[in-house]
Amino acid sequence: MKKIFIFIIMVLFAFGCDTGRINNNNPNIPNYTVNLQINLNLPGNSSLQFPSNYIVDYSQGARGIVIFNAGNYFVAYDLACPNQPYSGGNCNTAMTISGIEATCGCDNTVYNLFSGQCPGQQYPMKQYRVDVSGNYLIVTN
Repeated sequence: MKKIFIFIIMVLFAFGCDTGRINNNNPNIPNYTVNLQINLNLPGNSSLQFPSNYIVDYSQGARGIVIFNAGNYFVAYDLACPNQPYSGGNCNTAMTISGIEATCGCDNTVYNLFSGQCPGQQYPMKQYRVDVSGNYLIVTN
C-alpha cells in the first residue's frame, strides 16, 4: 500500500511540472517570430534594473513589445490589443503604458503588467518568454 501511495505522489509531481512554455492561443494577434536581446548595461535599458519599470521596443512583435521588471522576474508582452481584431478591425494602434498598466486605446481596457490580465476579458496580453543571461534579457516566443 505504501508503494502505491508513493507512486501516486510521484505521478502527480511529474504531471504538475511546468514545461516553461507560454500558452498564447489568441486568434486576434498573429504569431510573429520574436528574438530580442536587451543589454541591461546600456543607459536606455537601465530602468529595467529596478522593479515596476519597463522599456518598450517597437521593432518586433505585432505592435511592439513591453518588457517589465516584475520584481523577482521579467515579463514581456505584445502591445497589440488582445481582445480586438489585429487586421480588418478599427484597432490599429499599440497599447499605451502608464506605470504598471497597459491600456488598449480602442476600448479603454486596462491590463495589469504583472500578470497581463484584465478582469472580464477573454484573452490576456500576448506574453513572450524572457530568459536572463548575465546582463542580457533574451525575449523569444
